[in-house]
Amino acid sequence: MFQIVTGVAVGAVAITVAAAASCYLAAAALGRPWIGWAAIPVASIVVTVSEIAGISWWVGLAGFAAVLVVVGVLRRAQIRPLTAQGLAMLGFSCVAVVAVLVAPRLGLVLAGVALASHAAWDYVHWRRNTVVPRSLAEFCFVLDIPFGVAAIVLAIVG
Repeated sequence: MFQIVTGVAVGAVAITVAAAASCYLAAAALGRPWIGWAAIPVASIVVTVSEIAGISWWVGLAGFAAVLVVVGVLRRAQIRPLTAQGLAMLGFSCVAVVAVLVAPRLGLVLAGVALASHAAWDYVHWRRNTVVPRSLAEFCFVLDIPFGVAAIVLAIVG
């Protein structure tokens, strides 16, 4: 709500969508739905430490995702969820990175669309009750739609 009231920043929306995707990937890699919740502060720490270290946040999250995939492979996680979450992480994160690299208004639209479309990903997981707890999918759904739509609207109205 603070972001929506004070002006949505492209970086904040982009980080939100990439971090959300990393939470799903963490749960799939470790085979424990509750890990999705635990990954929220971990992803936040990865972003913060990356920025403090002078590394772009997306490089930090990419490293986090790579570690999760390796851990998932080593622990022989279920291949379909791990692959789906890995591809989702790649797709959502690529759009998020492009969003921060293009013109600000276009970037805000791209990041907003990525975040709002992540709500569809949340819904699929909520409906199937897979990968993450339903409570996390619901939380993300409630976060993704208003924040994503607000980014799009603010980009359009300037």
